[in-house]
Amino acid sequence: VQLVESGGGLVQAGGSLRLSCTTSGIIFSINAMSWYRQAPGKQRELVATMTTGGSLDYADSVKGRFTISRDNAKNTVYLQMNSLKPEDTAVYYCNVRTDYFGDYWGQGTQVTVSS
Repeated sequence: VQLVESGGGLVQAGGSLRLSCTTSGIIFSINAMSWYRQAPGKQRELVATMTTGGSLDYADSVKGRFTISRDNAKNTVYLQMNSLKPEDTAVYYCNVRTDYFGDYWGQGTQVTVSS
């Protein structure tokens, strides 16, 4: 099973990007799909989570600007990022958490927001 992220890049402050994470293979007992990010010199932090029950949760710093969504037919989870700020600059990682098989991670995609 692999998680492949795409959609990162360089954008000016105030701009938008949409990240995608596509899973290859079958993942059983999914509990939640999430996006994390890690800026240089900082710990990885949770950005947004969508549980299989449909609950959504966001970091306070991105509420109202980022939206997590999922397309089951395409085995893809998205992160729509609007009104980007320089402090959003980080490597963004897709995560799938399962009940019995641990976590799966993508390789990360770089997002750089210029001021």
